[in-house]
Amino acid sequence: MSEMLAFGEQVLASQPFSVLMGARLTVWTPEQTELVIPVRDDLKQQYGFLHGGVVSYAADNAMAFAGGAAFGQGVVTQEFKINYVRPAVGEALVARATAAAVGRRQAVCRCEVYVVQNGEEKLCALAQGTIAPVDRGPM
Repeated sequence: MSEMLAFGEQVLASQPFSVLMGARLTVWTPEQTELVIPVRDDLKQQYGFLHGGVVSYAADNAMAFAGGAAFGQGVVTQEFKINYVRPAVGEALVARATAAAVGRRQAVCRCEVYVVQNGEEKLCALAQGTIAPVDRGPM
């Protein structure tokens, strides 16, 4: 495991909501972030799909980690938009984010969110957001 990924896992473990979601950081490099959330019954909505808030959380946090990697410091999300393209039904959610454009004060990040069902990934959401550095130390 890389030093960067180990540090990212510590950051994720320090976020009580991420712990509640069961989120794991599986890839964190300057080029890509991958966040995985196991699908549990208590995270589903009334139709049996993973709740949209969980899908949004995955995209938001993956983009924040991508922005954090780009800036090399702590960040916050300024805004983001998400398009749900398929109900999230499966065993796990995988959010993959990259920093598409990085300036001095903000990074525009993109995220594709997949649901894993029977070993096959299916796109369930696309997101784009603006991530900004904060003066609060490392991520």
